[in-house]
Amino acid sequence: MSLSLPLRTWARFLRRQLPSSLWGRALLIIVLPIALMQVAVTWAFFEAHWETVTARLSEGLAGDVAWAVDSYLDDPSPDHLAEITEQAQIMQLSVALREDSRLPTRNRPAFFVALDRSLDRALSERLDPQPFWFDTTRYPNHVEIQVQVPAGVLRFIAPRERAFATRGHIFVLWLGGATILLTTIAILFIRNQVRAIERMADAAEAFGKGEEDVEFKPYGAREVRRAASAFLAMRERIQRYIDQRTTLLASVSHDLRTPLTRLKLELALADPSPSTRAMAADLSEMEHMIDEYLAFAQGEAGEAAGMLDVTSLAQTAAGNANRAGANVSLDLEPGLAITARPGALARALANLVDNAAAHGKTVRISSRALRSGGIEIAVEDDGPGIAEAAYAEAFLPFSRLDDSRNQNRKGVGLGLAIARDIVRSHGGDITLDRSGLGGLKAVIRLPG
Repeated sequence: MSLSLPLRTWARFLRRQLPSSLWGRALLIIVLPIALMQVAVTWAFFEAHWETVTARLSEGLAGDVAWAVDSYLDDPSPDHLAEITEQAQIMQLSVALREDSRLPTRNRPAFFVALDRSLDRALSERLDPQPFWFDTTRYPNHVEIQVQVPAGVLRFIAPRERAFATRGHIFVLWLGGATILLTTIAILFIRNQVRAIERMADAAEAFGKGEEDVEFKPYGAREVRRAASAFLAMRERIQRYIDQRTTLLASVSHDLRTPLTRLKLELALADPSPSTRAMAADLSEMEHMIDEYLAFAQGEAGEAAGMLDVTSLAQTAAGNANRAGANVSLDLEPGLAITARPGALARALANLVDNAAAHGKTVRISSRALRSGGIEIAVEDDGPGIAEAAYAEAFLPFSRLDDSRNQNRKGVGLGLAIARDIVRSHGGDITLDRSGLGGLKAVIRLPG
């Protein structure tokens, strides 16, 4: 149990560090194995080849230095030193005696520690017990070795290729170049496939908002094209269903209005009486109900989206409500605009304002920009409000809730349902909350 908990913690940590997008994950799947393979190949090259070759070269150079030191110690005369120097030149080795000198005390390590380690090990084996010092960084193309002798210091200068395998970096550069090339190709191919999925997601989002991406066409991998074709077919079926439903309801509405018109005409010609006035009121209510049914089912499917000024939208809704006898105040953030279907969003806001005015004496409309880039429009009233547990039920079609908000209420309970349906078709949503005025607060949130 104690072991599984840290493992789960590490697993959660790794999941948080991994990219969440398809683009990032696909790139990781392609690039990570290439990088690991290149690292493994590089390590194997240096471990099995480069260090072995470098060790043998260092041993060869250390052997030549040891020969020169031993020969000098056998006969330290100037003439013998000249002979040693002449023979050492054949081995690409420069020899010079610095009389009465001592070995340097400061060392300058190489960038690759393996270089110094290999040469130090070879010199220690061949020169023991003679003290020595070497520097592989002072000269770009040479190595300096100094050996302490009784008369001073023997200084050796040798080409770098005599001590190390100097071509190893070329192999590393080729590997790095190949990795960059393969990664670039992978990025180009992955980006092309991910772009096809992103285009399909944008087209689906636009369709959900009532817009249509006419330029969207299936492309990319076979599976992506298949998914895009399925989306287009689904979009056509949904649009055909919406059109058929709208046509059917328009026909039903027309058929129902014809007998209603005849009844209203007959009542207008009849002698006024309490019964005829009651029948006229019933006919008016039936006409209003038919209008609400049609608005709920039809929506604003055929309306084109455009840039909409939120301030103008709220002022129009407030003005219409004020003319109907409501008391509506505004608290609007200036300069807010959003892409939407003007008629549909106006109907949604009007439904919320009418609902608030029907249940309260004071209504307030406010707006503000969201940090996410969208906007928020709130409609508040000072009415009795509703219980928090009934918020979800309030959006159900034909829901009338409790009697406290339905006394003498005209309609069939479709106002909030229509408003939420319109806002959701724009990619947003409506939520209910307790108002600062004491009643109900309906909040429209729309994406930018």
